[in-house]
Amino acid sequence: MERIICLVIGYICGLFQTGYIIGKVYKTDIREHGSGNAGTTNAFRTFGKKAGALTLLGDCLKCVLAIAIVRIIYGGSMSSILPLLTLYAALGCILGHNFPISMEFRGGKGIAASVGMIIAFDWRIFLVCAVIFFALFFTTHYVSLCSLSAYAAAFILVLVFGQMGKYGMDQPHTIELYIVMAVLTGMAFYRHRANIGRLIHGTEGKVFLSSKNKK
Repeated sequence: MERIICLVIGYICGLFQTGYIIGKVYKTDIREHGSGNAGTTNAFRTFGKKAGALTLLGDCLKCVLAIAIVRIIYGGSMSSILPLLTLYAALGCILGHNFPISMEFRGGKGIAASVGMIIAFDWRIFLVCAVIFFALFFTTHYVSLCSLSAYAAAFILVLVFGQMGKYGMDQPHTIELYIVMAVLTGMAFYRHRANIGRLIHGTEGKVFLSSKNKK
């Protein structure tokens, strides 16, 4: 039951669509522009750096909030499996972000929310993923490549730290943690399947940190 509660808490937090709300400030639906989703990269490309940064911050914080709520509720009674429950909250949040019932299930791709998940779940993993992301970004400028590479690294590090006993759970719950993280990683790759295709064919768009995106 506690797993379902964590999923629901996360899903409700995920319904806060930062990119969509910022788009309304510009009197437009962000999903009608660019890649057609309500995520950070599309906000950056459609509305500029400020809107992109605000979207990133908002989408990160909603996942941090979901995990914080779960820790407050279960930090005392379920401390032995708290890492697992926080990951369920993150899964719920990213599902709510990607498939919001309030927006006909047309949300973002979950990367910014996943940044919040990694920050709140394990800061050590976040540091490694940040290095990987920015190293790839400043050499390739393909955001999708950077994001998916960092996600894959996060999954591997969860496996490594789990096997090292860093999360303090017994083996069955640690394996369950791996499964949830695998679902999150698989969902990220699924949501970016079109980007992966464009990367393979060399047609993916690049993002530059300048006033205007270069071609």
